Amino acid sequence: MKKNILIIDDEKYILDSLKDILNDEGYDVTTAETGEKGYSIILHQKESIDLVLLDIWLPDRDGVEILNDIKAKWNDLPVIMMSGHANIETAVRATKIGALDFLEKPLSLEKVILAVENALKFKELEEENKILKQRAFKTREIIGNSPVITALKEQIAIISPTDAWVFIYGENGTGKELVAQSLLKSSKRAHKPLVDLNCAAIPEELIESELFGHEKGAFTGAISQKKGKFELADGGTLFLDEIADMNLKTQAKVLRVLQELKFERIGGTKTINIDVRIFAATNKDIETEIAKGNFREDLYYRLNVVPIHVPPLRERKEDIPLLIEEFLKEFIGERTKKRKVFSEDAMKLLTEYQWPGNVRELRNLLERLVILSRGNEIGIDELPVSLKNKVKTSVNESENLPLWLKSKTFKDAKNLFEKEFISHKLLEHNGNISKTAEAIGIDRRHLHRKIDELGLSS
Repeated sequence: MKKNILIIDDEKYILDSLKDILNDEGYDVTTAETGEKGYSIILHQKESIDLVLLDIWLPDRDGVEILNDIKAKWNDLPVIMMSGHANIETAVRATKIGALDFLEKPLSLEKVILAVENALKFKELEEENKILKQRAFKTREIIGNSPVITALKEQIAIISPTDAWVFIYGENGTGKELVAQSLLKSSKRAHKPLVDLNCAAIPEELIESELFGHEKGAFTGAISQKKGKFELADGGTLFLDEIADMNLKTQAKVLRVLQELKFERIGGTKTINIDVRIFAATNKDIETEIAKGNFREDLYYRLNVVPIHVPPLRERKEDIPLLIEEFLKEFIGERTKKRKVFSEDAMKLLTEYQWPGNVRELRNLLERLVILSRGNEIGIDELPVSLKNKVKTSVNESENLPLWLKSKTFKDAKNLFEKEFISHKLLEHNGNISKTAEAIGIDRRHLHRKIDELGLSS
């Protein structure tokens, strides 16, 4: 994407010369002949300006004062100062305020180009450093050694280095965002932004502005220009979380952007080309949503290049002790210095619970228990009553199940079911094999064989 440079200078010849040379170098250039006009452009279009070239001597305002105002509000916006009359003291003052460079007039076009390149590289490195710091703070490892989690990690390791788009499926609280972050770690775009948008959390009337951005005055309340998520993710990755909650009108527009990799901001006419990798996620059965007419089938096929299923916690209960240990370390470091452990009975109950809210529910419960528990050991009495009642109900239901439903293999279940069923039917017909065979719809000789096989003849 082209970088946009704002030049503020009262000399038309300099404005025109710099604009021509920087256009030739592949930059977009905006010009302003007064300090107030230039500052107004920054105020309303800051998101689209990558660098400012600012003259010190302007007819309406002192350039150093403007620099000070810029840095007070937008410290991350790089500024190069220009002057034909400034002394060393002025240059030092501007540098202390935050100017990246100082160019003397008459300007050397070669020096201007070099200064612009260096300033933009510096800004890019600062942004990358900020992203890496945020990622180092936020990203957690996928915890667990269960077969389903081991398979998930192996799948991520294969997919991550590619540029393939990924559709992540899983219930609420399973860690779909964590999977997206893990996919980014070893990818070619790891040093670029991971921009996320929760499609379920944005009101329907605002989601297009969030995705595509808007120009000033595009609609009521659009008081300044805004970059959308697609534009912010250029060169990096866009994570569309809970995409099945996006309305059909927006789905159609997103599909077009994904097909063409270009778009216009709302209220704008300028085409913006993008290079993004897409991760999408949903907690819904997407094929059911398609059948109901709630989700576009063509958008599904566009996104579903590589599907990844994130298993619920109830399918990997052997990971619960590891998760508990990791979360306890985290919360003990944040909340208290006291070491906390669970009693044997409490740990058993936590592993028997079905966790409908998955890892998120477990994490929230542990944070609460760390805060509220007084001793070093968290016992069964400190666990929520609702959790204990649900485990008790689940155990009772399990105990009342017929034997064949408790079997580990299909063969064992089949044999136990046949034995229980035929015994019951024989009893119902007072042991009369002919009547029993007729009642259950099988041949009399076949029933005799079954009775012998199942050891019921005695």
